[in-house]
Amino acid sequence: MSCGAASIDLKIGLFSIGLDAYWPQFPGLKEQLLKHSQRVAERLGRPRVQVVDLGLIDTPEKAFAAGHQFRQADVDLIFLHVTTYALSSTVLPVVRRARVPVIILNLSPAAAIDYEKFNRLGDPTKMTGEWLAHCQACSVPEIANVFSRCGIPFFQVTGMLENDSTAWNEVQEWVDAARVAHTMEHNRLGVMGHYYGGMLDIYSDLTQHCAYFGGHVEILEVDELASLRREVTDAAIRQRVEDFHDVFDVQPDCSKEELERASRTSVALDRFVEIHHLGSLAYYYQGTGNAENEDAISSIILGTSLLTARGIPVAGEYEIKNAQAMKILDCFGAGGSFTEYYAVDYNDDVILMGHDGPGHLAIAEGKTKVRPLQTYHGKVGRGLSVEMSLRHGPVTVLSVVQKVDGKLELLMAEGECVPGPVLEIGNTNSRFRFSVGARRFMNEWNMQGPAHHCAVGVGHIASKLKRLGALLHMNCVQVF
Repeated sequence: MSCGAASIDLKIGLFSIGLDAYWPQFPGLKEQLLKHSQRVAERLGRPRVQVVDLGLIDTPEKAFAAGHQFRQADVDLIFLHVTTYALSSTVLPVVRRARVPVIILNLSPAAAIDYEKFNRLGDPTKMTGEWLAHCQACSVPEIANVFSRCGIPFFQVTGMLENDSTAWNEVQEWVDAARVAHTMEHNRLGVMGHYYGGMLDIYSDLTQHCAYFGGHVEILEVDELASLRREVTDAAIRQRVEDFHDVFDVQPDCSKEELERASRTSVALDRFVEIHHLGSLAYYYQGTGNAENEDAISSIILGTSLLTARGIPVAGEYEIKNAQAMKILDCFGAGGSFTEYYAVDYNDDVILMGHDGPGHLAIAEGKTKVRPLQTYHGKVGRGLSVEMSLRHGPVTVLSVVQKVDGKLELLMAEGECVPGPVLEIGNTNSRFRFSVGARRFMNEWNMQGPAHHCAVGVGHIASKLKRLGALLHMNCVQVF
């Protein structure tokens, strides 16, 4: 899975802190701490991530310079590595000037001081120097106090420099969340058509989406897609039909005419996305009274499914909030398929969830089927549709919710996609089980006021979503 990565690499700032008064007092201490700092820099390195490492900051003067450097480097996130006790005056100027989220790394070089070896040193100066090499925790309350009083949000990772999977998994999750925030910041979300009339819950404030997620919203015309369909060659149509047979389980009752119609639209969609540099799309249109527009919209499902699987999620019914949720899940590598409540199986205590329209082929259980439908329920036209179930195993459900005050929040839950009978009606459809049971889950989920649509991805990633929410200053609610 790909999330349509931004063209610019994620930039992570790193600086370590110490106290310059210590260096002449305790020979070798600075060199020891620099090694710890270098180790952190090494462990932060990843593909498509630039680590802007400013080394050891041990005076207020260096702190002011570091703040300017981070700002000039346009870092997305800062890791503050506490190597020993340091004055908060070596921290505040850096973070104030950079104005990006900061993670405090409170990482000890070992699980514990070797007390016996330490006490055998005999020399109080050497002993103090060794203690200071393990004194990371000392200045964290001071830094937290100053950040709190200055209104600067901050986050912490507490643990060990080595042999601590808990701490480094937290670091990884912060990097993952920053990468998703970075992609959303640069994403171009296309909106094509209009809302499904009367679905009051899906109406949303585009300005709030730009405020929380960044990015750009491109308002698009269905007429352009219809125009692009006219330019598709017969050779391109034949090739896309072959692609369909490779990717999908095309059922025998799918006519050649419908496959070619869907192929024409799929090729045109790819060009449409390319022209507008889209990373996601929300659409709905009827096209009544305009044959070309209706033809385009009624043959769009296979093409939008291919786009979704390529990391360009497409949400039907002009559900902009859900296009954002799908994009977020896909950027975390979890997929992100459009879904809603379908029915409840109280015998098995599962909720059937799915939707018509596009499905995320990359997270399907087996090969996705293509079926012909004589009518699209609640929509104009007929044509080919996809039928898939989500991959069996752990799943995360995500909704972007717009609250009464207009603010956006993330609503999430972790569950399991389980095998069993589903509705074979040419739609996506899966069976989800939640630890609290179907009744309680629905009551608690609905109480948060989400739209009736949500996105679902594979794996349990609520902890990552919460970190993303923290970076975006969004409230997060998890239904357990």
